[in-house]
Amino acid sequence: MISRPLKEGFRGVARHWGMSISAAIAVTITLVMISIFMIFSFNLENFTKDIESSLEISVLVDYDYESQEQIDRISAELNAIDGVAEVTFSDKEQEFDFYLNSFENETTRSAFEPFRDDNPMHNAFYLEAKAGNVIESVAQQAKQIEGVDTVSYGGQSTIDLVGAMSSVRKIGFVIVIAMTFLAVMLIQNAIKLTISSRKDEITIMRNVGATNRFIRSPFLIEGIITGILGSIIPVGLSIVSYTYLYKVTGGHMLSNMFNLLSPSPFIYRLSIALVVIGVVVGYIGSWISVTRYLRWKR
Repeated sequence: MISRPLKEGFRGVARHWGMSISAAIAVTITLVMISIFMIFSFNLENFTKDIESSLEISVLVDYDYESQEQIDRISAELNAIDGVAEVTFSDKEQEFDFYLNSFENETTRSAFEPFRDDNPMHNAFYLEAKAGNVIESVAQQAKQIEGVDTVSYGGQSTIDLVGAMSSVRKIGFVIVIAMTFLAVMLIQNAIKLTISSRKDEITIMRNVGATNRFIRSPFLIEGIITGILGSIIPVGLSIVSYTYLYKVTGGHMLSNMFNLLSPSPFIYRLSIALVVIGVVVGYIGSWISVTRYLRWKR
């Protein structure tokens, strides 16, 4: 027959481990959601960069400004615009060839070939902006340059698209922060219950002269371990799921324009980030709970 003190001891251990497991499960669920949002946010950022890099500002030169000296001046002024990453020049012949090659039908191309002698195309510059949010500003400044005939960049729809992706990315970041805060609260509550169940032990340690740091240490270690245990499943799911998604989609979403980040090294960096978040969340949650309890018991 098991004695009553022994039963109480078993119950205390079971209750303690039950709360620790509950805390680890709470961290696991939170980190899974954080992982989903991080995968979405980082890939969205990659999509945005791909779109921004594919956006070009087309600058057509006026027919009256075709001398080499005038072309060099316009090129220098375009390069001097703040926010311009690269300027590429395309002469009238190259523009005409590009126009002809846009037709798949050989007969159609042959029909336009006679116009080469009296080439109606403009000399052109193609500008790559450093970021999507400066495209409109760069285009406006390019229009002011003497000798520029027309500037086009896709209009307001292009600006709206880049802006919308940036907003979604920021929302994803806010959600990740909110989920991390939630995880801290869950850990804090779980550790608080653990402390409550071990208040007699804490009282004894204080009576024999243990410092707050000494009393706090095991709970902080427990919080860190809880965070690590809670990150194991999210890390495994993230690696398997993302690798499978990348393989199934061929690394593209919707079209070749939207490229997924390569699993290596992205998924491994994400895994490290999840473990770090788990450790930090466990440590902070435990520290808050223990510190509050020790202050209250002074």
